[in-house]
Amino acid sequence: MAGKLPQENIDEQQLTVGPVKHRAVGIPGILHSMEVSLNQMGPLRTAQTLLRINQKDGFDCPGCAWPEGETRHAAEFCENGAKAVAEEATKRRVPPSFFAEHSVSELREWDDFRLGQQGRLTEPMFLAEGSEHYVPVSWEQALGMLAEELTALAAMP
Repeated sequence: MAGKLPQENIDEQQLTVGPVKHRAVGIPGILHSMEVSLNQMGPLRTAQTLLRINQKDGFDCPGCAWPEGETRHAAEFCENGAKAVAEEATKRRVPPSFFAEHSVSELREWDDFRLGQQGRLTEPMFLAEGSEHYVPVSWEQALGMLAEELTALAAMP
């Protein structure tokens, strides 16, 4: 299973600017990419996923979709691309109980990193007007709501 979840927002008061680095690649970048990927996806999923980023038979990096030439290498991604893919392909799951425990007002106070690290939804969720908690709905209900909204858009002048 994926590693420990952040319990607090990032304290931006603790951020500092250090000396300019002359490169952002190499062994340190690879090691950090692997640490994040293994934490989020585990070893097998990490290997399967990272080897498909920006490959002709794979998928484009969500950050840049960088390589476009005919020749591709096994590692056609940067550290940030690997981290973005790890967050998307995480084994972490957000069950409906998460939304029963955390109100919309509370979640608004969380930073993007903490929210993103919770994981992927396990089923469609719905927030009724005036409600403070998302509730699970079936796929049939979710697609029906989406169809209603799209139909209403098509009817607009």
